[in-house]
Amino acid sequence: MKLFENISLKPYTTFGIDVKARRMMMLEPGDEVPPLDGNVLVLGEGSNMVFTRDYDGTVITLAHSLSLSTPHSPLLTAWGGMVMDDLVQWTLDHDLFGLENLSAIPGTVGASAVQNVGAYGAEAKDFIENVEAYDLFEQRLCNFSNADCQFAYRDSFFKHHPGRYIILNVTYRLNQAFVPNLSYKALENLPHSTAHQLRQSIIDLRWSKLPRPEEHGSAGSFFKNPVVDEETYLRLKSEHPDMPDAHPLITHHSSLITYKLSAGWLIDHAGWKGRTMGGAGVWPKNALVLYNAGGCTGDEVVALARAIQQDVEQKFGVCLEPEAIII
Repeated sequence: MKLFENISLKPYTTFGIDVKARRMMMLEPGDEVPPLDGNVLVLGEGSNMVFTRDYDGTVITLAHSLSLSTPHSPLLTAWGGMVMDDLVQWTLDHDLFGLENLSAIPGTVGASAVQNVGAYGAEAKDFIENVEAYDLFEQRLCNFSNADCQFAYRDSFFKHHPGRYIILNVTYRLNQAFVPNLSYKALENLPHSTAHQLRQSIIDLRWSKLPRPEEHGSAGSFFKNPVVDEETYLRLKSEHPDMPDAHPLITHHSSLITYKLSAGWLIDHAGWKGRTMGGAGVWPKNALVLYNAGGCTGDEVVALARAIQQDVEQKFGVCLEPEAIII
């Protein structure tokens, strides 16, 4: 375990905002978590965090160690601090399949469970078998089944209890035969004869639309795609025939039909793609992404996000909810 005092968080977040934490604790596999008092924040790669101020507390982060075990193939347990994309590559190199659609998503294994990360027709919840976490409140280890995690769109039980749980290990149930997931329409005509080929196609597609973290800081997709009722969807489709079609969603708990809209399309057609406010901007190739256009502050990111929310609600009557976490 390593301890740091008054440390800059700029290298530990993908947005690249220069704020400091009063204290940082970095855990390695096998470390015991000591009792902690005061404010505690668990940080993965910081790929969905936007800091508006210094953090007057303890930041806990897990070292990016490669720590894997396969007790019962095709079950694979990965250390929470492992970089998610490294895990995806490892699985394909060892003939375990399913995670390839999640290629090149910034963040850690632990964050995949907290955020229920998803892209190109797949979500982490589709593969997570169980999660081992440390409860900082009760100072004990806990195990969560997939159902216990209460996964939803970019959501989980852990996301609603910030500062309480450290995700130590995640066990995934993978496939031993490769069957390409081409449910996302843009993948249909891309090379996909092998899992490695599909992974590379997804990586190329992702970086053709998104800023590379080493070049421009961002939190990836800043807003969730809004889910609206049928009446709202039909109204918008009538008023804006060029709006992308949305497939109906039916939940297990209700017969209510809802539709998931494209937040990127709404933001673009509200006139925000490529615009900047202060040091924050909307990525010219993808309106869903807010980025660091040059030395931005967290307050500038929040101001830009709120301006976008106001314009989208005024123009379309739809509320956008941030996917990024504002500190």
